[in-house]
Amino acid sequence: MDIKQLTKKSEQLRLDLLELIHNAKTGHTGGDLSVLNVLNVLYNRILNVNPQNPKDKDRDRFVLSKGHCAEALYCVLADRGFIPQEDIKNYGRDFAHLGGHPDVTIPGVEINTGALGHGLSAGVGMALAAKMNKQSFKTFVVMGDGEQAEGSIYEAAMCANKYHLDNLVAIIDRNGLQISGSTEEVMPIESISDRWSAFGWDVKEMNGDSISDIVDTFESINFSIGKPHLVISHSTKGLGVSFMEGVAKWHHGVPDDEQFAIAKNEISSRISKL
Repeated sequence: MDIKQLTKKSEQLRLDLLELIHNAKTGHTGGDLSVLNVLNVLYNRILNVNPQNPKDKDRDRFVLSKGHCAEALYCVLADRGFIPQEDIKNYGRDFAHLGGHPDVTIPGVEINTGALGHGLSAGVGMALAAKMNKQSFKTFVVMGDGEQAEGSIYEAAMCANKYHLDNLVAIIDRNGLQISGSTEEVMPIESISDRWSAFGWDVKEMNGDSISDIVDTFESINFSIGKPHLVISHSTKGLGVSFMEGVAKWHHGVPDDEQFAIAKNEISSRISKL
C-alpha cells in the first residue's frame, strides 16, 4: 500500500476498533489507538506474512509484547484475513475465540502475551533461531513505554547485542501514559535513546502519528550492521478521537453510546475527505 492507502486504512481500522470495544464493553482504547498506525504499516507494507499460510517457515515474526492492546491487533489480523470477521463481532462474549490478550490459538499470533516484559525475550529467541538456522526472516516486537520498567527487557537487550541480532526490530509505543498516569511520574524512563544506545542497539525515533514517517523509518533500517534495532515511536494516546487524545483514563476506558457516536462521526468525516 502507498501512503494515501495506508492513511485511509488506519482511519477505517480506527472505526473497526472503536466498534469492537464499544460492542464488547471492554478494551484498552487509548493504547490501541496509539499503536494502530504502526500495526497497520507493518502488516500492510513491511512484514512478509501470508494469511493463507500463517505458519510459513520463512514468514516474518511479530510479537505484541503490550498484549493488553490485543483489540488493535485483532482488527488488523481480521482486515488482512488471518481471522474471520465473525470473531471480531463475538469479542467480549462468553466462549469467544478472541480473548483479552493474544494467544497462539489465533492465526497470526506467534506467542501468548500480556504479562508485560516477556515479549522482547521471546523475540530475541526467534531472531537468534533465525541466525542459527540461517533463515532470512525478521522479528518485530512492539512494547509499551510503561512496560520499560520491567527488568527482563534489559536482560533481553543485552542478549540481543551479544549475538548481533540485526534481524530484530523492537518498537516502543511512546505515548507517555500508562494505567496510573504519566510514565515519567510513575517510573522515569528517559533518556530512552541514550539507554538503548548504551546497550549496543541501533536507535531510531519516529512520529508514530504519521504514516509517512513510520514507513520512512522502517524502510530505512539496515539489517546488515550487526546491531539489533530499536524504534521509539512517539505517539498520542487515544489518537484520532479528540476527547481521548492524551487523556490517561482512556488507557482502559470504554466509550458509551454518545461518545462512540461522536468518535465515529469524527473519523468518518476524515475518511470522506481522503
